[in-house]
Amino acid sequence: MSADENEALQHLAAVPNWELDRVVGGLRAAREQWRASQHRKREFGGREFPSRDALRSVVESLRGALFPMRLGPPDLRQESEDFYVGHTLDAALNALLVQVRLELHYAARHKPGDAATLELQSVAIVHDFAAALPGVRTLLDSDVLAAFQGDPAARSVDEVLLCYPGIIAIIHHRLAHVLYGLGVPLLARIVAEIAHSETGIDLHPGAKIGPGFFIDHGTGVVIGETAVIGARVRLYQAVTLGAKRFEKDEDGTLQKGLPRHPVVEDDVVIYAGATVLGRITIGAGSTIGGNVWLTRSVPAGSHVAQGGLRQEPGSVQ
Repeated sequence: MSADENEALQHLAAVPNWELDRVVGGLRAAREQWRASQHRKREFGGREFPSRDALRSVVESLRGALFPMRLGPPDLRQESEDFYVGHTLDAALNALLVQVRLELHYAARHKPGDAATLELQSVAIVHDFAAALPGVRTLLDSDVLAAFQGDPAARSVDEVLLCYPGIIAIIHHRLAHVLYGLGVPLLARIVAEIAHSETGIDLHPGAKIGPGFFIDHGTGVVIGETAVIGARVRLYQAVTLGAKRFEKDEDGTLQKGLPRHPVVEDDVVIYAGATVLGRITIGAGSTIGGNVWLTRSVPAGSHVAQGGLRQEPGSVQ
């Protein structure tokens, strides 16, 4: 390296110049190119999309309101529970209303709309969501009890609620599923993905999951949008309830919303690493062994294991 080059490098190190005008201009050009390719108009003003950070705060508050003495603030006393729950819900629901407004306005951006109508819809969605919370709490109580009864290592229901990632995932899912049903699927998906990031468990908010659901260990579990799960079902880590194929239109576009994930009936156990694909039915009371790859329906009471393994009489392979 020459003396002049060394001097130039020393000058750059002493006075860093990131050429931010050029970088900012390049990023603006990339944004404008993307918006043009998506046929979006340039908007000025506030935020266009719901906020992941805002929804994370809302769900944290809802977790505390659902289970105040275990997931609420550390200094909460039982005589103050109702005050805390009411205050927390009021703040959380008002914050949720802001996010619902954003999704509805975003969804209606290409349609001639009436702002007053969208506001009424937003308020109605949050009102119905709030009304669903007692039922969500009842479902979650059944999930917590199922985890306690299904895991010999669990010493109490409180330990389950405080420590088990599967319970955190199902809390988010129960809340997200209500939002999904109320017509705000983007908010629902964000709530689900917050839990996915935290636990490694990927539950699509569209999946219908019955009471007494238990995910043991949990990491790597994937449940698709159109899956239907009955009561008292137990899954272990790395189980996939996925789609076998994706139907396409004549122009090659994927068809959305078609039933493509499994139906799992009541009292089924699916062990670690099993992959169950397609719109098939796992009959009530069946057991699916670890690492099984299953793409066909099995009747009630089936015991499915890997090929070559010893199976119980009447089992399926």
